[in-house]
Amino acid sequence: MTVAIKLDYLPADTSAANTAAGLELALPYLLFLGDVTEPAYAKTAFGLHDWARDKCVGECSAAGGTVTTGLPRLTPAQAAAQGAGSLVIAVANSGGVIPPGWQPLLIEALEAGLDIVSGMHVRLVDVPGLRESAERFGRRLIDVRTPPADIAIATGRKRTGKRLLTVGTDCALGKKYTALALAEAMSGRGLATDFRATGQTGILIAGGGIPMDAVISDFEAGAAEALSPDAHPAHWDVVEGQGSLWHPAYAGVSLGLLHGTQPDVFVVCHDPGRTHVLGLPGFTMPGVDEIIEATILLGRRTNPDIRCGGVCYNTSAMGAAEAEALLAAESVRLGLPVADPIRRGIAFDRLVENCLA
Repeated sequence: MTVAIKLDYLPADTSAANTAAGLELALPYLLFLGDVTEPAYAKTAFGLHDWARDKCVGECSAAGGTVTTGLPRLTPAQAAAQGAGSLVIAVANSGGVIPPGWQPLLIEALEAGLDIVSGMHVRLVDVPGLRESAERFGRRLIDVRTPPADIAIATGRKRTGKRLLTVGTDCALGKKYTALALAEAMSGRGLATDFRATGQTGILIAGGGIPMDAVISDFEAGAAEALSPDAHPAHWDVVEGQGSLWHPAYAGVSLGLLHGTQPDVFVVCHDPGRTHVLGLPGFTMPGVDEIIEATILLGRRTNPDIRCGGVCYNTSAMGAAEAEALLAAESVRLGLPVADPIRRGIAFDRLVENCLA
């Protein structure tokens, strides 16, 4: 038997509406990893596996796919027999497209009795054969990468409450994980804290948010204002970052989110093993120092008191001793707490404390 999660796109105290808001997503999920061979493009799958494991029953792939989360490999029929309610397209490829090679398995999922939930830019109803199959088998096609209607243009007005934004040197390197870990740690310290999701994976984990990269550019900052409204002076919104101010393609999303969030504190996220921008080998990675400088310069436009609370490194490719040495050395070099949000430990505690200082 499936259960459901209600999907809302905005905090309850905002007025914007969305045609998809209030949808109930059938749980648990079968994660579809497409045909990806680069783990970074399967960040939705890993995010759901790591932060919403109780909502996932297994995974499946199209021909050619090699990435795995370690969940049981199931066909749609097997997943349905184990109680799955939805197949989630759990990848985020360049352009958010659904290639023809995925269609047979998606139709197979509908036939098995699963809804399809997608965070891709391409709408499910526009994929040949899916609308007809969904109608034939009585299943739903749900696009979570749909922004609310009637988003207002940003005002730049200073709002009450406190805000923390995660920013990055690139895409898919830990901004969501860092925001979730910080929100969890702050709540654990007894602080009123909300994680604010800005991408499809975060929305599926949290049950709400705004997919910022699907918002028309003129309304990006306004969407960020709506996502983190006025709050009690001691309340923290921890906002999931998107893209990078240094990214050749996605910097616009990052800047709109920065201006609209008006963060009091930001945390830089970085993968020390990455030498080039993901998917763009002609562009070298910026340094953490450059991102700190740029974020302060641009962020001061809407919050003159913005500051960097520290840095989070993705050290998943390193052993414990190597990672600990790197984090300690970088902390000395930058003069800031540097931690790994998955390893946690004393370094992460120092980061949280500095963000709250």
